[in-house]
Amino acid sequence: MPMYDYACQKCDHHFEALVFDGDRVVCPVCAAEEVTRQVSLPAPGKVATTPLPTACRSEGPPCGPACSRWRN
Repeated sequence: MPMYDYACQKCDHHFEALVFDGDRVVCPVCAAEEVTRQVSLPAPGKVATTPLPTACRSEGPPCGPACSRWRN
């Protein structure tokens, strides 16, 4: 999604706006069109929240130290 940070030149309000080609960006506080796009950091990548399995039910070789069939 094209989300950008802006700063209003008239009232100095900082805001984010979802902008598509041809969209007009206006300040949500004073409705001024004199806004400047700011440099912003990209969003961090999504981290998997699914826990890793602790016991393997496979008939193959052990899958690692957390596997219930791992031999010490």
